[in-house]
Amino acid sequence: MAEPIRVVVTGAAGQIAYSLLYSIAKGDVFGKDQPIILILLDIPPMLPVLDGVVMELQDCALPLLREVIPTDKVEVGFKDIDAAILVGSMPRKEGMERKDLLKANVAIFKTQGAALDKYAKKTVKVLVVGNPANTNCLIASKSAPSIPKENFSCLTRLDHNRASSQVAMRCGVSSDKVKNVIIWGNHSSTQYPDVHHAKVNLNGSEKAAYDAVK
Repeated sequence: MAEPIRVVVTGAAGQIAYSLLYSIAKGDVFGKDQPIILILLDIPPMLPVLDGVVMELQDCALPLLREVIPTDKVEVGFKDIDAAILVGSMPRKEGMERKDLLKANVAIFKTQGAALDKYAKKTVKVLVVGNPANTNCLIASKSAPSIPKENFSCLTRLDHNRASSQVAMRCGVSSDKVKNVIIWGNHSSTQYPDVHHAKVNLNGSEKAAYDAVK
């Protein structure tokens, strides 16, 4: 068996993390033969909830899960980690644009980027989930100058899927028949879905999306 890898999930007491942790711990993410030490990072008021999450993971008796470490300290959370899944961020409240979140989230992702820079392995892979994901990812990357920028990525697949799905619906095909859709800009009202390079497979032949949509 391989050596265990250290994986941190931030915002680990929240609903999104809750839906991720079981898949990570049972091998869906890093492989069925890859043991894992799972670090759950959240803010101090959430520590009692984290204790419950730890017990639930223990109840699953997952063979790949070597250890679960709940913490509210970045120096513990990011110590020697191989992968970071940054879920925790300020949620959008009613009437807020995503850009209104930036001020609060800048502080969070600056702190986490600096902690990655100081404590994590230089080979760490970082996935940013908290919205607006691409801006938060940029902030984290800029705050961790010693980690290669290509080690940072963020989840804007939702927006890409939406654009592809809209083209597919308009053409009366399944979404796997649409390719080369591009998303520009932030996960906000300023975003621009670009179908200028998109292709649609209609009855076995590829057409430009504009021609396919008519």
